[in-house]
Amino acid sequence: MILSLVGAFTGVALGIAGTQALAHFADWQVIIKTEAIIIAVASASIVGVFFGWYPARKAARMAPIEALRYE
Repeated sequence: MILSLVGAFTGVALGIAGTQALAHFADWQVIIKTEAIIIAVASASIVGVFFGWYPARKAARMAPIEALRYE
């Protein structure tokens, strides 16, 4: 969960920085909505947790010898 949140917040920070840089150099006015940031963090967290939880759950249900032998 922490890795997902760190990745989400890093992505948001890089996105905001890139948007501000593009707006500065292109002389555009940009609006960054809070709802978009919340949705981005939530979706990144959900995807990160699911793809961390599902393989771990699948491996936990296997016999240890089969899990080690599986290619």
